[in-house]
Amino acid sequence: MQNKQIIEILKEQYSRDIRKQLVKNILKHEKNDDKEAIESSYNIINQIFSYVMSELGWTFSQDSNSWDDTPLKIMQEVFPNIDKTKWFDSQLLQVKASVGLKANN
Repeated sequence: MQNKQIIEILKEQYSRDIRKQLVKNILKHEKNDDKEAIESSYNIINQIFSYVMSELGWTFSQDSNSWDDTPLKIMQEVFPNIDKTKWFDSQLLQVKASVGLKANN
């Protein structure tokens, strides 16, 4: 599936208000360090991120050596300000760690 199709499907599935509210809640829970609420919000965003990677046929283990940021770019397009969350930062760190481990092997 092409990037634009994935973006359109997600935007149709989740209204603009829902997408904004999800990111707003993540940022609020991270700021307040509400672990239970963070976990709940992360579960939702992780399910959506898994869908994006699945539709792209992308996995960390397969693609970390030649990794591009397409899955995260799609998430940024669908969920404005997601790049300001710790969730987003952790996704970047996970890839960097995976690429670093493979480079050392």
